[in-house]
Amino acid sequence: MLLGAAVLGVAVVVAVVNWLLVHWWVLAAVGVLAMLAGGVWLHQKQQRARWEEARTQGLRYGLTQLDGLHHARFEDAVRELMHRDGCQDAVRVGGAGDLGADVKATDPYGRRWVIQCKHRRNGLAGSAVGTPDLQVLNGTARQVHGADIAVIVTNGRVTAPATTFAKQQRLHVVDRHTLGTWAAGSRPLWELLRALPPPRKPTPLS
Repeated sequence: MLLGAAVLGVAVVVAVVNWLLVHWWVLAAVGVLAMLAGGVWLHQKQQRARWEEARTQGLRYGLTQLDGLHHARFEDAVRELMHRDGCQDAVRVGGAGDLGADVKATDPYGRRWVIQCKHRRNGLAGSAVGTPDLQVLNGTARQVHGADIAVIVTNGRVTAPATTFAKQQRLHVVDRHTLGTWAAGSRPLWELLRALPPPRKPTPLS
């Protein structure tokens, strides 16, 4: 039975090969169609990449737009801005048990960013970011998340004691004014902040 099946299989293969030899144009047509389909797929892939690059480079947010976001969407916006600036691995990690980190990213200089987001729906009229918020970031950003640069970002106000504490602990505060400049412009965040650590690796940008 197995021998008969094998003989039948060989006969079918031979018949198909002979048919294709006679009708060679079928193989040619299939090859042409495959090449066309591959070309279309490659073109679409390149087009999507160009669209994504243009969208990322042109990403802008106004403060009023940021004020109206849900706090989770605000974290997404911060992640998107970091990605716009060249942090290809920027990811939102905020949520229950985030241990003070809402967004993590590595900049083109190899520095690891850990960002805590504090969204205030009422902007400057909302509650101010205080020292306790900075203390949480200070306690986890470097020890738990391995940050080179620890940042708190808010669309609202920051108290004077919190600002002083941030300077003492080498934390960075992006208040409403700095956020507005960053989100509406094309300069990366590291060009807007002072006293950043040096690059970890040489890059074309350094």
